[in-house]
Amino acid sequence: MPNYYQQHQRATPLLSSSSSSSSSSSQSSFAAKLLLLLTLLPLSLALLAFVLQWKGDSALTDPTAAVSSTSRWAPHGSRIQNHEVFPGMELSTLSPKDHHSSSSSSSDCVNLGRTASPSFPYYRDWKFDFESNLKPKICITTSTSAGLDQILPWMFYHKVIGVTTFFLFVEGKAASPDVSKVLESIPGVKLIYRTKELEEQQAKSRIWNETWLSSFFYKPCNYELFVKQSLNMEMAIVMARDEGMDWILHLDTDELIHPAGAREYSLRQLLLDVPGNVDMVIFPNYESSVERDDIKDPFSEVSMFKKNYDHLPKDTYFGMYKESTRGNPNYFLTYGNGKSVARIRDHLRPNGAHRWHNYMKTPNEIKLEEAAVLHYTYAKFSDLTSRRDRCGCKPTKEDVKRCFMLEFDRSAFIIASTTTEEEMLNWYHEHVVWGDKDLKMKLLRKGILTRIYSPMDECRFSFPQNNCETWSMESSFRVKKARLPVKLK
Repeated sequence: MPNYYQQHQRATPLLSSSSSSSSSSSQSSFAAKLLLLLTLLPLSLALLAFVLQWKGDSALTDPTAAVSSTSRWAPHGSRIQNHEVFPGMELSTLSPKDHHSSSSSSSDCVNLGRTASPSFPYYRDWKFDFESNLKPKICITTSTSAGLDQILPWMFYHKVIGVTTFFLFVEGKAASPDVSKVLESIPGVKLIYRTKELEEQQAKSRIWNETWLSSFFYKPCNYELFVKQSLNMEMAIVMARDEGMDWILHLDTDELIHPAGAREYSLRQLLLDVPGNVDMVIFPNYESSVERDDIKDPFSEVSMFKKNYDHLPKDTYFGMYKESTRGNPNYFLTYGNGKSVARIRDHLRPNGAHRWHNYMKTPNEIKLEEAAVLHYTYAKFSDLTSRRDRCGCKPTKEDVKRCFMLEFDRSAFIIASTTTEEEMLNWYHEHVVWGDKDLKMKLLRKGILTRIYSPMDECRFSFPQNNCETWSMESSFRVKKARLPVKLK
């Protein structure tokens, strides 16, 4: 019989082996559980992200959600709140069927994405917080026939610098169903179509009694546009007052406000600092000076501008005048008198497309020393033919005088109508493109030419090319037909 010591010695290895086996099994189980946890955790996070994204997309396409969203952001007194509207503003839910014979169900965003031109991402966050107590409230009015590729970057840029509301008097491409349904879906945008009813109401306007404008009446092309802009500006004043706006500005879609001199890059901040007794603020214009003939998107490709003479020393302006014009008729290719922003006052009236006035008093106005309007004129080579195609005048020196106010426009129209594309390109290089590096450097040093990158950088950041996110317009502004048009005040 073995004694106790011998029995204990034989039992000890067995216990040790059992303990070792149990420890190994425990470690293996723990590793398996850890591996399973590490596998399930990222899968769970991915599933959660998918669910959240799916819910976000369904909110975009859900008509009820869209109505709620646009209602929340619709400015006070807008069409969604059943205010009476001007003729031309009563539209259907999605597309202006009362004014167009056909409509398209595809988003214009998709069409833009299929082209080589810069496309615009329809961000859901277009709904800037402009219904807060931010002051002052600024609106822009324009008369346009442009497409989305031009209107949307122009509009987004001005929203970023503080513009609240846009009154768009649309014709041509801008009034087409594919374009108008996108524009109508953007909060703060009011579209007015050129209907027969609108023309009948504008025919009763007191603008037709203005003697200073009478020489423009019943003439084609630019003269007709100038009168039409004045009539539209008159209506925009009434609409701006009804919307509670503080300032109104008339701009074309080839112009950007450059709020230099403000404490921040903001038109709102710039106008906030204007004394209360000032009725109008004049922004001298700078003119784009393109350096290539293949510009596609001027806002993001052009950085060089010719300064306005109001922002130059007189000896510099007159001393360098000949070199600045390069044989063109005037210092600027087109206009040079800038644009003005008007405070909404009683008896406010338009004074042409560039100024505002008052029926009862002489306005108190100031001219800004740094801020400007950036005018992208003839920035694309195709501008030659597009201007030609919009006007039916004969390409003769006599006939163009009744169509165009400015000598350069007249020359450009004749060239575009009577020469080959190669000859047009040569003329464009000679009169528009700044290809002489030595001359550019000389005028840049003198301060006649200047580099401005702020709008260029903003547009590059905001509008990446060929990156278009479809934005559902299923429940655009719901418009109720007005019984009577708003009368001019």
